Amino acid sequence: MDISVIIPVYNEEQNLPLLYQKLHQVLSPLGKEYEIIFVDDGSTDKSWQVLCELRENDSHLRLIRFTRNFGQTAAMAAGFAEAEGEVVLAMDADLQNDPADIPLFLKKIDEGYDLVSGWRKNRQDATLKRKIPSRIANWLIGKITGVKIHDYGCSLKAYRKWVVKNLHLYGEMHRFIPALAALVGARITEIPVRHHPRKYGQTKYGLSRTFRVILDLITVKFLLNYSTKPLHFFGLPGLLSSFVGLMICLYLSFMKIFYQVQLSQRPLLLLGVLLLFIGVQFISLGLLAELIIRAYHETQKKTIYVVREKK
Repeated sequence: MDISVIIPVYNEEQNLPLLYQKLHQVLSPLGKEYEIIFVDDGSTDKSWQVLCELRENDSHLRLIRFTRNFGQTAAMAAGFAEAEGEVVLAMDADLQNDPADIPLFLKKIDEGYDLVSGWRKNRQDATLKRKIPSRIANWLIGKITGVKIHDYGCSLKAYRKWVVKNLHLYGEMHRFIPALAALVGARITEIPVRHHPRKYGQTKYGLSRTFRVILDLITVKFLLNYSTKPLHFFGLPGLLSSFVGLMICLYLSFMKIFYQVQLSQRPLLLLGVLLLFIGVQFISLGLLAELIIRAYHETQKKTIYVVREKK
């Protein structure tokens, strides 16, 4: 299989026939073996029936249906797990991504890149609700992860097979895929893509996801820098807290022994003891995390490296 196209679907019954037609028009002339994997993420409209009707007339289509709505990350993870193509593309089902851009992604993959991300340079969304929060989020994610691209939120991306097979997506991590791919050593680039106004249905995302993005960003930062050495993450504040607490306690001990200063009424004593306890707890937490990480890698026989290819 040369190409797999992954499309999460949630209540897009009006968009699906036209999306399928556009995909067919783009993929058929390429002369490559391809599959289109639609993942129905618990739709409550007639999306599944529409997909089944399309599947009856085209063996290139593969369908996955969830028991309920698990979210876009879960849908993409399911599609990635099933994909057999050497190049895997992902896109939205709302027709805002344009299938006509697919050849541009394939060309970039042929140039040697492992992940090609779309950039909605002329984004057709509401400025206040979508564009401004997105720009702030893209800047923040790039700053924290060190993987600087213009548009983390664009679903239209192309991956080499080895990249998606080494991605482990949880929560709402799909928007951080470029950062997670950088963790396994993927070569990443970005290209401008078309972006169309939504014709049918309503967007499934709003400002309410902002806080979830921030929490997931903390997780991604931890995974990027400390996933195999958690003691380095917890140990530094633990050592710092213990050192400051120890210095305070030594100072107060010196004052008590040589100057008979009463310590019972001094809040500084409580602070010193508290910092010592906090430091011990941080270091203990880091050690426990080290044990958990080792159990995770050893029981699943998961390596701490990723092999690009063998000859």
